[in-house]
Amino acid sequence: MARFLITGEQQLQGEIKTAGNKNAALPIIAATLLTEESCILRNMPEIRDVHAMLALLKSVGKKVERLEPNVYRISGGVNTRQLPYEMGTNLRASILFLGGLLPVTGEVHLPPPGGCVIGRRNLDAHFDVAASFGAQVEFDGNVYLFRAAGLLPAHIWLREASVTATANALLIAARTAGQSVIENAACEPHIGDLCSVLTKMGAQIEGIGSNKLQIIGRERLTGFEHDIVPDHIEAGTFAITAACLQSELVIHNALQEHLRMIAFHLQQMNVDLQFIDDRTLQIKPSKLISKAGKVQVGLWPGFPTDLMSPMIVLATQAQGMTLCHDWMYESRMFFIDKLSIMGANAILCDPHRVIVHGPARLKGQELSSPDIRAGIALLIAAMAARGQSVIDRIELIDRGYENIDLRLNKIGADIKRMD
Repeated sequence: MARFLITGEQQLQGEIKTAGNKNAALPIIAATLLTEESCILRNMPEIRDVHAMLALLKSVGKKVERLEPNVYRISGGVNTRQLPYEMGTNLRASILFLGGLLPVTGEVHLPPPGGCVIGRRNLDAHFDVAASFGAQVEFDGNVYLFRAAGLLPAHIWLREASVTATANALLIAARTAGQSVIENAACEPHIGDLCSVLTKMGAQIEGIGSNKLQIIGRERLTGFEHDIVPDHIEAGTFAITAACLQSELVIHNALQEHLRMIAFHLQQMNVDLQFIDDRTLQIKPSKLISKAGKVQVGLWPGFPTDLMSPMIVLATQAQGMTLCHDWMYESRMFFIDKLSIMGANAILCDPHRVIVHGPARLKGQELSSPDIRAGIALLIAAMAARGQSVIDRIELIDRGYENIDLRLNKIGADIKRMD
């Protein structure tokens, strides 16, 4: 396992560019299964989850070529219906092979998907999607088996506005001739980016950006070229980092339309920020960060759950009491004990809520990353703390953030990677 050695209390200064959106790249990679024609993906984040997804593509017969950093060409057909067990169980996004393979092969053998342990993440919504299109679902105690003699257009009301279930429904609908409807759909920017790709492939989609999607699918889809949308979660992470370190930072590829709720909460905390244009965010030193009162995650366009962990760290540097509430995942808050060891005054009320009293002067400690978002939060805390910190299991951070140590070091951080 690798680790970071961080020397804290360094100020950031300069410019940083947001990478491509991980949660857009993964379902778009799955979309390449729907055609044998060449698909070129640009602005692909070079992260562990993307590399694992590409490895799964190769395992089912697709040809994957890295043309240059962040640019890939995917082509060719599929030669198997079964995902390798170990590879599938190590990646949550492997569930997207359901939507990518079922319309092509009529049968999918899918191991239980893995991913970060942040709470119950059952597959019921995905089973509903498959059944709505006419597929049968079985579980032999080891692998899920999906079979469909012939897929039919469906009218689906999702039991939850799940991003991956919405993506699977879109993938199947795009390759199923006729009109399908998805209600209570997720409408995050990464779902919109997937819709853009499927439209380029030949599907017709109405309602993009809303929770009701109408899709006219086709039996044959074409290749495409596409630039992955910038990652608003990473842009928000950089903004929170600059605020915690009372630094001045210009963040490029920070789309204003995707950051409105994040900017709102930061401004409520008296963070000095402004959009220079619709793709560039500037954070200035905020010497007195006020309490947010309450930060609660919500479905899009609410505050994103993936930024709750970094926001808790910012709350440790704010004046007064902040209540942070994530009702989506019951294990999201369990890294709070690590912040307490660093000197934070944080009380875990229940699995979904934490009260933070600030400001607290954090001190360096030896830590371990429990998941992607808690990992980046601990990195921010270590950068703000006095002294040195060590963070173990940074491969979890690498799953979601491209070369994060190198990029932060260029703007003033002191992070050493030790393998």
